[in-house]
Amino acid sequence: MTRAADQKNQFGSYSENDVVFLLKDLSSFSLEGTIEQREKNIQSGQHYSETLPIEYQPPENYLSIFWETLVEYKRKVALCTGIVSEQLWRLKGENTILVSLARAGTPVGILIKRYLSEIYGVNLPHYSISIIRDRGIDENAIKHILKTHPGSNIQFVDGWTGKGAISIELTKACKGFHETYGVLLDDTLAVLADPGHCTTLYGTREDFLIPSACLNSTVSGLVSRTVLNNNLIGPSDFHGAKYYKELESADVSNEYLSAVGNEFQSIKQEAAERAAVLMENPGEATFQGMEEIREIKEEFKIESINFVKPGVGETTRVLLRRLPWKILMKDPESPYVRHIVMLAVERNVDIIHYPNMSYTCCGLIKKAGIEQ
Repeated sequence: MTRAADQKNQFGSYSENDVVFLLKDLSSFSLEGTIEQREKNIQSGQHYSETLPIEYQPPENYLSIFWETLVEYKRKVALCTGIVSEQLWRLKGENTILVSLARAGTPVGILIKRYLSEIYGVNLPHYSISIIRDRGIDENAIKHILKTHPGSNIQFVDGWTGKGAISIELTKACKGFHETYGVLLDDTLAVLADPGHCTTLYGTREDFLIPSACLNSTVSGLVSRTVLNNNLIGPSDFHGAKYYKELESADVSNEYLSAVGNEFQSIKQEAAERAAVLMENPGEATFQGMEEIREIKEEFKIESINFVKPGVGETTRVLLRRLPWKILMKDPESPYVRHIVMLAVERNVDIIHYPNMSYTCCGLIKKAGIEQ
């Protein structure tokens, strides 16, 4: 573990003042496969965390949508960041360690850290660690954080919720950590958007487009998805990831953060007011989206609930790195789905108008090797 910890500050394109990645550097290993082959392997039993998808590099017209949505929604992202940050500050104060879940959580964790620094003058430590569905959280990373910051409160951070798989995984991991080490961790997940009603610490429950969902590593510090492959990760290592240094010319990670952060002063009063209202009545974590997902699974005769990916962020991921079958859309004219329509057309994927769901859209994964 020491070797991985020593390497952490050279990893990714973010400043170490923004985040410290607790990840083993696997940049020298070839882990990528074609979407079709990787999907076949996953559906045949290989765990998705053992390999990586090839990083999709979007054409110019798709990138222009990213920049347009950033201009359009940077204030909304900043406001949601502020609402979450204000709640977090009132609940936990300056004894907080931000721990974002790589990789979608990393830019959100940085934004929360910057907001609290700018508005309250505090410099909270921020780490990014791995959590993997069905495999759990990186316990070596958690132990490293607790050893480095004894007596502090960990706050887990992610980008958004879909049907709640990672929220459930986090709760399970925190329970297991307590049983093994006697340390009680708060499993409340802080997110910008919680359309799945999976947490009580959120900026909004609207399923809106968070622009960072449009891209892969080039808006996430040039870091890959996290990897847990027993051939590469030993029992004392952190989970792994790759640093795509070769994509530096396409990296927009820090521009994204600056664009959102420049809005903090203009939203801070509204954020504080909305946070106060939410803290009075945050609503329960009912996981209400899960029932809709089960209904969609049955209606479309889908084998596994893992093949149904609800929400703008998750639908985007299906099109960027899985084998998409169909895209369900509540309103195909919604500004939140312009990039999804473009990707669907590019990949020849059917879009179905599906108005009776609470999510903005939902991606359905194709059964590998079957024409549907």
